[in-house]
Amino acid sequence: MAVELTIGALECLFTGSVWAEGPVWVPSSQTLRWSDIPNDRILEFDPVSGRTREYAAGVEYTNGRTLDADGSVVQCSHGRRRVERDSGGSITSLVDSFNGRQLNSPNDVVVARDSGVWFTDPPYGILPGTKEGHEGEQEYGGSYVFRFEPASGTLTAVVTDLVHPNGLAFSPDESVLYVADTAGPRYGVPLRIAAYTVSDGRCGPRTGTLELEDDRPADGLRVDVDGRIWTSAGPSVRIYSPSFELLHTMEVPETVANLCFGGPDGRDLYITATTSLYRIRTTTTDAAGRNFPPNHN
Repeated sequence: MAVELTIGALECLFTGSVWAEGPVWVPSSQTLRWSDIPNDRILEFDPVSGRTREYAAGVEYTNGRTLDADGSVVQCSHGRRRVERDSGGSITSLVDSFNGRQLNSPNDVVVARDSGVWFTDPPYGILPGTKEGHEGEQEYGGSYVFRFEPASGTLTAVVTDLVHPNGLAFSPDESVLYVADTAGPRYGVPLRIAAYTVSDGRCGPRTGTLELEDDRPADGLRVDVDGRIWTSAGPSVRIYSPSFELLHTMEVPETVANLCFGGPDGRDLYITATTSLYRIRTTTTDAAGRNFPPNHN
């Protein structure tokens, strides 16, 4: 049974990014890591000291990231048009092509319990005039959600019916995949979050769609242990039930890009929003669980 949810006050922890994105809590260092994409750098916030440092620069416009089971960070690179792994500062490529053609600009990523790496691949890092990558062509002719199997090196397109798939997250039992589509009316579709059934590493037909206002696009999202969907929504964070019932809205002073749970007990919600990093204390944790081992202190 879901416990009652309590949400604290919004704190601003850092300001100085151009477009803050891709937050992940790193248990090994007890820090919050995120991207400042146009400035081509990765930042890290230490909640003990309250200080933010530049973790790395010249990183080829990294975006979304997640934690793998071994504690390494899996991240998306717009500039290199690939998904890569950061193990203690050593960067290696996981996947950069589909059927012999370059990926677009991988945007956000999750790792399933079976080690499958699921990621979205919209074109934002290769569009004309982009400040988040390098101009280029959509070589395979679409923008898909992919599943990469590290053991075999197999890349499979699992969702192909969205225009610009962006944030993504699994339900607690990984039977449902939620994907944000940020293309919007300019491309003849609503801003939306779509739900798909998942079985044996594949997605079935879409089972539901949440349509959002034109000025409140969903970008990044997470799912908590009780199945609630936490998503960016313009200058706010919204919480939805698994059936897309709106439960709560938290206004934020800037446009929210992404969010994640973190902190020693996993109950701090970190929010990347335009120039800043914010935090809200909650009484829940991420459904993935691996970010917050129960014996970690």
